[in-house]
Amino acid sequence: MAEPIQSYAQHKRFDPWYHFAGLGLALLAFIMAVVNLFRTGAVWPLVASVLMVILFLKVRTYALRNQDRLIRLEETLRMQALLDGELRARIPELQPAQFIALRFASDQELAARVAEALQEKLGPGDIKKRIQVWRADTFRV
Repeated sequence: MAEPIQSYAQHKRFDPWYHFAGLGLALLAFIMAVVNLFRTGAVWPLVASVLMVILFLKVRTYALRNQDRLIRLEETLRMQALLDGELRARIPELQPAQFIALRFASDQELAARVAEALQEKLGPGDIKKRIQVWRADTFRV
């Protein structure tokens, strides 16, 4: 099966159930709880809705943080295999956001993008914009 084509323009991923349905319902519950507080003076529905919104956002944050750690490990292994000695020795200088952006670079251009990221202290957006041949990442949630 061919890898999906990805580019800077369309690499971001949205999960409709999470980003629209879940978040929308959580915010609606919060708004309704605030209205309910002013109408009835009931505090507990507001406390429960705030807790629900916090949990909803934290669960997502924890999952993304775990994925970032895995990406950093995978990219470190890939860089150790593909980079020459000088760049390989500088892998620990890369920031987590740079690792995450560099995962989209093809094997052929990885060395050039790593060198640019280190030399120019590029942020993830700048790194992604310079990538010519993208490696699709369809596993990120």
